[in-house]
Amino acid sequence: MSYLEIKNLHTHFSQRTGSVFSPAKHIVRAVNGVSLSLEKGEILGLVGESGCGKSTFSRTIMQLIPATSGSVVLDGEDLSALSHAEVRKRRLDFQMVFQDPYASLNPRMTIFSTLAEAVRQRHPKLKGDALFHRVETLMATVGLDAKVMRKYPHEFSGGQRQRIAIARALAPEPKLIIADEPVSALDVSIQSQILNLITSLQKDLGLTMIFISHDLGVVHYIADRIAVMYQGKIVESGPAGKVFHEPQADYTKRLLASIPRLAANC
Repeated sequence: MSYLEIKNLHTHFSQRTGSVFSPAKHIVRAVNGVSLSLEKGEILGLVGESGCGKSTFSRTIMQLIPATSGSVVLDGEDLSALSHAEVRKRRLDFQMVFQDPYASLNPRMTIFSTLAEAVRQRHPKLKGDALFHRVETLMATVGLDAKVMRKYPHEFSGGQRQRIAIARALAPEPKLIIADEPVSALDVSIQSQILNLITSLQKDLGLTMIFISHDLGVVHYIADRIAVMYQGKIVESGPAGKVFHEPQADYTKRLLASIPRLAANC
């Protein structure tokens, strides 16, 4: 069995339509029968346009949104079958990096408090110098100076805040990280720094990751395998190089054609 097994996953929402006098319901199939697997230490790139179901899919894996049907099996355990309390305990093993680092960080907490809180989820008895050194090590891991740990999120740039968000995701020592569009809100030059950081962390820590993006070029750069999502379904998947250079699905070809390229005579 693969480290992460997603089997025939469906996440549907009921949406009211019609008028006040003749109401009706419409079912939105945000995730519609997705099956994927992920090996330990692998980065799976999930790519698709906005609204295709990527974020709903990631939140269903995280058990933040309940699945309508199907299962999410992590390291042999079906997360979909766990109670809410059991999911909270197990969530230490799977963490998420969100698209907007500023919105995902508490503006009233210093960086030290944010990271210390995350560390204590795994090590509740850790305190004093041991806790300080653990936070210091986390900051160094993501390329930040420990001298700034007493500052607040608004005192950092977007790229620095995303580094902090990555450090927070690493703090509970998870086995799986889901990164949902982690560079799309950043400048191009900062994007490359964060991508290089993620690549380095994956090699050094042996991270297992699902990296979500609307940009096939970004996913090709960072992922071992690519899965292409369209209207809640996976329309193509395979090794990153093969999907990028030899796309089979028409939708994948359209994504590839949408990547900006410099003119030949520039």
